[in-house]
Amino acid sequence: MIDLCAKPIHELRDLLRRREVSSVELTRAFLTRIATVEPAIQAFVSVTGDLALEQAAAADAARSAGEDLPPLAGVPVAIKDNMCTNGVLTTCSSRILANFVPPYDATVVTRLRGQRAVFCGKTNMDEFAMGSSTENSGIKKTFNPWDPARVPGGSSGGSAAAVAAGMAAGALGSDTGGSIRQPASFCGVVGLKPTYGLVSRYGLVAFASSLDQIGPISRDVEDAALLLNAIAGHDPRDSTSAHFDPPDYTSFLQRGVRGLRIGLPKEFSGEGTDPEVQAAVAAAVRKLEELGAVTVEVELPHSPYAVATYYLCATAEASSNLARYDGVHYGFRAPADNVIEMYSRTRSQGFGEEVKRRIMLGTYALSAGYYDAFYLKSLRVRTLIRRDFDAAFEKCDVIAGPTAPTPAFRIGEKTSDPLAMYLSDIFTISVNLAGICAISVPCGFTEDNLPVGLQLIAPSFGEDRLIAAAHAYEQATEWHRRRPPV
Repeated sequence: MIDLCAKPIHELRDLLRRREVSSVELTRAFLTRIATVEPAIQAFVSVTGDLALEQAAAADAARSAGEDLPPLAGVPVAIKDNMCTNGVLTTCSSRILANFVPPYDATVVTRLRGQRAVFCGKTNMDEFAMGSSTENSGIKKTFNPWDPARVPGGSSGGSAAAVAAGMAAGALGSDTGGSIRQPASFCGVVGLKPTYGLVSRYGLVAFASSLDQIGPISRDVEDAALLLNAIAGHDPRDSTSAHFDPPDYTSFLQRGVRGLRIGLPKEFSGEGTDPEVQAAVAAAVRKLEELGAVTVEVELPHSPYAVATYYLCATAEASSNLARYDGVHYGFRAPADNVIEMYSRTRSQGFGEEVKRRIMLGTYALSAGYYDAFYLKSLRVRTLIRRDFDAAFEKCDVIAGPTAPTPAFRIGEKTSDPLAMYLSDIFTISVNLAGICAISVPCGFTEDNLPVGLQLIAPSFGEDRLIAAAHAYEQATEWHRRRPPV
C-alpha cells in the first residue's frame, strides 16, 4: 500500500493527475496522520479538517470536469499561524490574539487558494515569530520528530515539524532572522527564505517589517520550487513588494552546478560550531565540487556584528509593530477600572516573556538619547553587512556554510539564557539584514541521528541559483529521503 503521507508534493501531483488517488482520499490520509502523530509532536495550533475536505472535494470536482489544474491542486499544505486566513483562527501563538479570526486572507493564502491547495491547518510558532525553538509559543511546545526531547527550531517550528512528520505535504513559514531555514535544518527538511520583496507580506502579522519574508518548507527542492512558484510575484497591496516578474523556478532544477563558483567565508567556520555540523557541511561542499562546482574563499568581515545589529533593528521594529495590541480594537482585553490600567494589564498578561523582552529592548533603542547610539548605528552596520555580500558575490555565485551552528538542542537547554538562544541564528541573520535569499537542505546526520542543514546563499532574486545548486546536491545524496521515527 502506498504511504501517501511520505511522498513529496510533485509525486502526489502526478498521482492526482493520473487519477490513482483522489484529493479527498489524499486529504483523509493526511488528516488521519495528523490525528495519529499530533499528540506526540504538537505541530498545529488548529486543524481545519472540514475546510480541507471541502477544498479537496472541490479540487476533485474540477478535475472530473476536465479543468487544467495547477500543480498544488488537491494537495494538503499547512500554514504558519501568523498568516491571516479568512474565517480561520490566526493567533500568532499568542494569548493576545487567542480568539482572533481575520476577515480577509493574506496574499499568499489567496494565491494558494487560487492553486486549489488544501489547507489542513495552522501551525504552531514562537509567539509573534520571536524565538528559535518554538518554546516561546503562548499555546504549546512543539517537539522535534527526530527526537521529542529536542526542539524543532523556530520560529516556524510547527511548519517544519509538520512536514518532517508527514502531517502536511508542504508548508509556509516566515523568516525574520532564520525562522524558515533553522527549523528546516533541525527537522531535516528543505526551507527557502526568498529575497525580500519577492513574496508579498500583505496579511502576514508583522514582527519586523524590513526583515520578515514568507517562504516554503518542503520535503525536497522541487517541492520548494513549486511552492515558490505559487506565492511569488508583485502585490500592489504590499508597498515593499518588488516589481519583479518571477520565472518558473522548476525550470532551474536540472541546470546543475558545473562551473558554479561557491564562496566559503572563513567567518562561517569559527568557534562555537559543532564538529559534526562542520564535518557534514565540509562533506557537502566536497560533493558539490565533485559535481563540477569550484570553491573560492570570500570574506564577510562584518558578520560577527550581525546578531547585535539584528537585535537592535528587529526589536525596534517590533516595539512599533506590536503597539497596536492594546486591548481596544481586537484580541485579548484584561479587565480594569480605567483605560490606562487596561492597557497595562492587557499587554503584561497578553504577551509572553520573550515578546515583552524584545518590546522593551526596542523601545529603549528608540528612546530619546539612545536612538543615535543604538538604532541608527545598527542601520549603518546593516549597510556594511549588505556591502560585504555585494563584494563577496563579485567573486562567487553562491555562498555555502552551515544553516545552524549545532543540531537541534534539548528542550529547556537555552530558555534561561536568551543570548545563547539568539546565537543559534548566527549564520542566518545576516541574510535577512541584507535582504537576499538563502536555502537550507539536509546534508547529513549526527551520531545521535539528528539532521544537519547546508545553507546556500545567493544575491537578491538569485533563487534560480539556489534551486539549481540545492537540487543538484540533493539528487546526488540520500539525506532528504530519510524519515523520522515518529
